[in-house]
Amino acid sequence: MNRFSDMQLLVDAADLSSLSAAGRRAGLSPAAASACVQRVEAMLSARLFERTTRQLRLTDEGRIYIASCRIAIETMREAERAVRSGTDGVSGTLRVSAPSDLGRNLLVTILDQFMVQHPDVRVVLTLSDSLSRFVPDDIDVAIRVGRLEDSELVARHLADSWRVVCASPTCIEAHGLPEHPEDLAELPTLVLTTNAGPRHEWQLGDTVVRVRRYHECTDSEVIRQWAVLGRGFAYRQLWAVAADVREGRLQLVNAPAWSAHAPIHAMYHPNVYQPPRVRRFVDFLHTEMQRRLPASADEAMAFASKR
Repeated sequence: MNRFSDMQLLVDAADLSSLSAAGRRAGLSPAAASACVQRVEAMLSARLFERTTRQLRLTDEGRIYIASCRIAIETMREAERAVRSGTDGVSGTLRVSAPSDLGRNLLVTILDQFMVQHPDVRVVLTLSDSLSRFVPDDIDVAIRVGRLEDSELVARHLADSWRVVCASPTCIEAHGLPEHPEDLAELPTLVLTTNAGPRHEWQLGDTVVRVRRYHECTDSEVIRQWAVLGRGFAYRQLWAVAADVREGRLQLVNAPAWSAHAPIHAMYHPNVYQPPRVRRFVDFLHTEMQRRLPASADEAMAFASKR
């Protein structure tokens, strides 16, 4: 057996939780499959599986090695497909996670263009307002907005965005425009709630204000709709409310002075060899984000006011 056949057997054994089943898939006897695993373990001087009569479980070393095996196998398959087709196209499944606002307002059109350019890539998109900084093993690229915590993940800066305070004309007429950040503490506000709790601390310039009178919801789109209906002041990403601002449904409050900078990153696991579709997507994402999003707070305010 060659190295790639060995790798495929290991991957199948991990997926099927059975060395015998992986051997049958490869047309090998149980003894031959076991000998293959033992040969690879001897080469690595590490045990890849904990084997008992009842189960097959990956060791920590096995998880690391087989994750790289998956990438190597997929990379070779994509290279073979590209050579056969005479193109540099990519294929396979691309799993992406992102905040709901970003997904609905920016990512959906960027992904659509990527799909057009790479029709053999299957996209699995997960959108949520409660995404953590943690990137699950089954996600290829996680897009996160805001300050990043220290982690072993690779983080590539894509672009910058700004959070803004906004409200409908009827809300402003009823309650007036706040002059100081602290004024918002007692005004009606709208707060997004995630699995970490309500986001009721707002960074307004150099001041952090904890709002007290708020409706809350776990869906950012509901927050936007409540704001348009005049239910209170909202603190949202500019891209999520830019269309409402342009159409007069919402007004920015004391922008850009009260606007907060929020970097956008693509995060992925630090594998030395990323599948070509992942590298291609992250490069494409960076280019499109740079093109679509303003580079400064002043440009952001102009961006929101364009009709």
